Amino acid sequence: MLTADRRQRLDAMIEQYRSLASHHGNALREITMAELPESVHQSNAIENSTLTLEETEGIIEDGITPSRSLDLREVYEAKNLGLVTADLIDHPRPLSIDLILHWHGLLLQGIRDDAAGRFRRGNEWVRVGGHIGANPAMVHELMTETLSRYLTDDDRYFLEKIAWFHCEFEVIHPFVDGNGRIGRILINQQLQARGLPPVIIRADTRRQDYYPLLVEYARSNDESGMTRLLSLLLSEALNKRIAILEGRRIVPLDIWAKSMSIPTSDALREAENQTIPAFRVRLEWMIDEHHHPGTPPELSNQDTYPPSAGESTSELAPHPFDVSVDPFYDDVNMTVIRRRIADAEAGRNMTEHELIDD
Repeated sequence: MLTADRRQRLDAMIEQYRSLASHHGNALREITMAELPESVHQSNAIENSTLTLEETEGIIEDGITPSRSLDLREVYEAKNLGLVTADLIDHPRPLSIDLILHWHGLLLQGIRDDAAGRFRRGNEWVRVGGHIGANPAMVHELMTETLSRYLTDDDRYFLEKIAWFHCEFEVIHPFVDGNGRIGRILINQQLQARGLPPVIIRADTRRQDYYPLLVEYARSNDESGMTRLLSLLLSEALNKRIAILEGRRIVPLDIWAKSMSIPTSDALREAENQTIPAFRVRLEWMIDEHHHPGTPPELSNQDTYPPSAGESTSELAPHPFDVSVDPFYDDVNMTVIRRRIADAEAGRNMTEHELIDD
């Protein structure tokens, strides 16, 4: 369960975001589409894909297969998850068993056509580490009951419901393959249904702040840890969109911290706990240059995640992906994105190349 303070702050951000969304729908879609390759890359990396973000972008946006030697399955995984994610963004629809199976069919096409688009059955037992998925004979019934409970439970805070559904989905493990990626897609469908932006669960800290939460739920039916994680990720997604639409200039967090005479380690800890409006772009923490921190709100132990003795997630686990700051957020291209947003809202479709050249 979220603390009252965090829930209050999150609800205030949601209200601010929805106010902006009512006037900038096209802009928000552009932002979400721009981060689609990163979302696909991170979700596949959680499943141990070796593709870089740049390779993932090439596959999704240009149909370019990496020249290096690699398992062709990884290429299909990136392409297919890109299709599922784009379908989610472009075709909002109510959550249903049919929709879940449709997305699973897209995800595994060309990879496991024999298992694509259906739940486990017969003797298709699955094991993830020490966890055994639900009895195949009961999967369809369990999924139907889980979805029904999610759709009819109006007494709980929406993030608690989403966290519970994700944990329950992963415990059931309804598919032969693709459970994690479909499960994370469903989180964003559930957020989208409430008019909220998608979140990106990060691969680099999955062993500190994702896998243990699924294990905790499997052992105790306690989804509170997953709820806290999703609250941080949603805060980050909201901060990103608010900053792009309202901020003047986006800068790397370390540059901002230096300008504010704040130790970088302190700024990073505040970013991870979302007590400053920072957000990640290609794994790099960014923030509105003109944000003034003031006095950060007090956090209880339940609010701080992951719970560590003064350590940040970056100290717990090094980033395995060698990715630099996105040049999309430099001075020139921040002007570009604002003009692209204005064009989108006016119904024009100018390319970034045309905007830079004129």
